[in-house]
Amino acid sequence: MANKVVRLPVVDGLGQTLRKDNWWAGPLVTFIVLTSFVVYATFRAFEGTHYMAGPYLSPLASPYFETKDLGIPLITPAILILPFPGLFRFTCYYYRKAYYRSFAMTPPACAVGARSPGNYNGEKKLLIFQNLHRYALYFALLFLVFLWHDFIKSLSYEGKFHLGVGSLVIMANCTFLSLYTFSCHSFRHLVGGNVNSYSEAPFGQLRHRLWGWVSKLNINHMAFAWVSLFGVALCDLYIRSVAVGAIADIRLM
Repeated sequence: MANKVVRLPVVDGLGQTLRKDNWWAGPLVTFIVLTSFVVYATFRAFEGTHYMAGPYLSPLASPYFETKDLGIPLITPAILILPFPGLFRFTCYYYRKAYYRSFAMTPPACAVGARSPGNYNGEKKLLIFQNLHRYALYFALLFLVFLWHDFIKSLSYEGKFHLGVGSLVIMANCTFLSLYTFSCHSFRHLVGGNVNSYSEAPFGQLRHRLWGWVSKLNINHMAFAWVSLFGVALCDLYIRSVAVGAIADIRLM
């Protein structure tokens, strides 16, 4: 008896699929959240003020460089800083999937018709700079040093020990960003990649242990990516709100 050939319906065209679930919800939420963050960060970058409140410094302008005396229009402290963490996120392996699906729709979801199928060129043409992610990681690690330094500075105000809600907000933001950075695929490769045998590699046992820790963090890299994104926005919003007098910071100690 000959085998019966089952022909499935051809799915072609943007959004065409045999899926019955709400596959579009994920890309839609991603589009809204990323767009909202970009709009907010752009506004804050060009606003050029309210980055400081007492001992607190916004993560959008850290490290802080005064730009008033430069005499260059539209150059603010945040404008000088944001391109570096922005490049790290934009080239992030997880975020690539997120915005390729929600903005470029190549494809918008698994088993769903893509925009211009067959014409995707990956990172070979316009997006070849995506390969800079491993180098953007070095800037991200450096910025973590500045941000944790900002937290330490927030514990001192007018020569006295100070612990306010703002300090806790900054600490939470630093923690989220650290988890996001240290769970990065490139960081995992940095500590444990290019090794054929840990037993023969220099510091092999230590590198293997670090690689194991980073691998456990890497499992939740997507969650850390979103939590840290909200953390940056909310930390900046809190400091700006205190700076303009919209809310009062509560001193705990």
